[in-house]
Amino acid sequence: QVQLVESGGGLVQAGGSLRPSCAASGSAVSIDAMGWYRQAPGKEREVVARIDSANTNFADSVKGRFTISRDNARNSLNLQMNNLKAEDTAVYYCNAEDWEPVYNIVAKVGEYWGQGTQVTVSS
Repeated sequence: QVQLVESGGGLVQAGGSLRPSCAASGSAVSIDAMGWYRQAPGKEREVVARIDSANTNFADSVKGRFTISRDNARNSLNLQMNNLKAEDTAVYYCNAEDWEPVYNIVAKVGEYWGQGTQVTVSS
């Protein structure tokens, strides 16, 4: 099992910056990919950024404004959010995935979520 705890959300004016962090504990060595998702009121949860051993991907809406970094030694994940907009307001969730060989393929065998941290951008 993996436990994820987010911190670093808050209230900021449009154009400002925030840097949420996610700390992983438990069987963190099994984590193969991590990411940030967000969910705004009345909307579905969407991926913001995701990083694994080969790729780093961002939602089109945050490209050029957000960066993601993972510190494997500290089992942490950070999301640097710059030039924030009102539409970035949401609860941000940390996500971790465990992929393992299953028969002849690599499959996702575990997925974990943090409790979420609120990000509010005032216009």
